[in-house]
Amino acid sequence: MPLFEFRCRSCEREFELLVRNGETPLCPKCNAHQLDKLMSAAAGHVAGVSSLPLAGPACPPPEFGPCGTGCCRLPQ
Repeated sequence: MPLFEFRCRSCEREFELLVRNGETPLCPKCNAHQLDKLMSAAAGHVAGVSSLPLAGPACPPPEFGPCGTGCCRLPQ
């Protein structure tokens, strides 16, 4: 059962839902059916590494605020 990210076309809310085969997801805020599926960043485990850096060379500077979904830098 995959976890998908969506954006509601009606209220612009972004959210994640666990969607089973044959289910039609609804926006949890306004119950609209018109949703756009968003691209998600993949997560994984790196063997032998206890932690990964929160920011890399491709990340924008902290003064630009938190990145979007799947960001490499957490909001502070």
